[in-house]
Amino acid sequence: MAGMMPQFGMQPQVILLREGTDTSQGKGQLISNINACQAVAEVVRTTLGPRGMDKLIHTPDGKATISNDGATIMHLLDIVHPAAKTLVDIAKSQDAEIGDGTTTVVLLAGEMLKLSKVFVEDGVHPQIIIRGFRKAQQLAVARLRELAVPATAGDEASRMKMLETCARTALNSKLVSTYQDFFAPMIVKAVLSLDEDMDLGLVGVKKVPGGSVTESQFVDGVAFKRTFSYAGFEQQPKKFASPKILLLNLELELKAESSNAEVRITDPSKYQSIVDAEWRIIYEKLELCVASGAKIILSALPIGDLATQYFADRGLFCAGRVSRDDMHRLSRATRARVQTTVQGLTADQLGECGRFEEQQIGAERYNLFMDCPEARTATIILRGGAEQFIDESERSIHDALMVVKNCVKHPTVVGGGGAVELEVSRYLKDYSKTIAGKLQLIIGAYAKALEVIPRQVADNAGFDSTDILNRLRAKHATKDVGKWFGVDIDTEGVCDTMEKGVWEPVASKVNSFSSATEAACLILSIDETVRNPKSQEPGQGPMGQAMRGPGARGRGRGGPVSAGMGGGGMRQMVGRGRGIRAYRGMGGK
Repeated sequence: MAGMMPQFGMQPQVILLREGTDTSQGKGQLISNINACQAVAEVVRTTLGPRGMDKLIHTPDGKATISNDGATIMHLLDIVHPAAKTLVDIAKSQDAEIGDGTTTVVLLAGEMLKLSKVFVEDGVHPQIIIRGFRKAQQLAVARLRELAVPATAGDEASRMKMLETCARTALNSKLVSTYQDFFAPMIVKAVLSLDEDMDLGLVGVKKVPGGSVTESQFVDGVAFKRTFSYAGFEQQPKKFASPKILLLNLELELKAESSNAEVRITDPSKYQSIVDAEWRIIYEKLELCVASGAKIILSALPIGDLATQYFADRGLFCAGRVSRDDMHRLSRATRARVQTTVQGLTADQLGECGRFEEQQIGAERYNLFMDCPEARTATIILRGGAEQFIDESERSIHDALMVVKNCVKHPTVVGGGGAVELEVSRYLKDYSKTIAGKLQLIIGAYAKALEVIPRQVADNAGFDSTDILNRLRAKHATKDVGKWFGVDIDTEGVCDTMEKGVWEPVASKVNSFSSATEAACLILSIDETVRNPKSQEPGQGPMGQAMRGPGARGRGRGGPVSAGMGGGGMRQMVGRGRGIRAYRGMGGK
């Protein structure tokens, strides 16, 4: 009896989680998360810069994507590691907010975590590292704003040149970099055609396979592919000067009766009157459309063969099943209001444009609405050979549109090519020497992490990155004289990127530094990972077996209640239980 007392005097472990739950914690878990994030950063590392390589990603549905856009690659990789998904989130955030710099933000976060791993292994508390990183980020952002160069001085021509320079820089690292001089003016005109809201949804990008990239064209208005057409469409005119435009959200066709429709009549002679009434309704709608004075009738719903032929006989153009986006852009560009009825149409409900024309572009026919009075929308028609090339061109155009939009809203720029990262890095290193303690080393590590951008740009171009970085450090050591020196891709050396026209918006760099720092701090703040087991079928789990009574497997008279916590009764709970602290998981201690 006395020998049993110590056993009953022990406190049993409290099992809080379902049996089979995977828990990992401690330093090993933190290092495991850092290693996962580094592996993700390694995937996109070679895509950075003007000479960055592309990735070919083949998805299970058989679609192949060729891209060097960081956000696109991160999205298609289908990363399942819970900590590494943080890098996917910051890449998507950078793409949605800025449009460019998605690879930069992932590399910066990965490099910060790589350098912080040394401190973690040496026993520095993660909260001290986090405090140091956030202090360094505040200093870096403040320095960026000091370095910012206003780009609004001068006339309209100077402003256009600045915006085109930023667009070229954004396109310089893309698949269409060879055609940056061709696309840059087109992108700037598209952004400047928008109103104060700068809604890029009003800039349509249409893809037409075939032809050369230089056959792409800019439409100062709206263009969309010809929709499905009925008989009589070819007889309609395909060109108008200053036409009135009627936009409808209305069907202009005879509706087929439903399978369960039923019309009861007492006099067979009245059947024809019902049919005649249907025809009168549709003809009344068509007559009201013609009487409105519109030369072009467009509808988001179908326009049938009767209406098509009716309009063709009267020299009018019509198209049905126009997409909602194109209808919205047409409304903004032509001042037309979308109508749900043709009753009571007035002149102010119609829109107009300077020219309308249907053109053959490649294998498709496009309807072009040009010289619109509002002109708050634009369309870029992309041409190209392979489908993957056109898709990547569309992503490149989107990134450049976002960059130019940010330059218009925040017209301040800094030098690209790794110049601003080197200058901020030098500033942080100088600051770290003025303070004492662990923060000195942590801020110094943050400064070293910023050097990954010029180093990787040089590596991806096939240059000697060590030599390039040494020359850049020597230039930046002279402070204001060499603050804009970055990697020169053309001469395998260094150059003043501000003079050479390699400019980037300050907003892009501020967002990159902030997002990368927040992601690194988030990973460093995680000290335990809990992975719940999959749900089990009713009655199949440990609790279900314990409660089955006489039929429980391996127990003649039913198992103890504690079997629901592992199946071994009190002895297992006390002596051999696998409580939350006893479990060994993914690198946990």
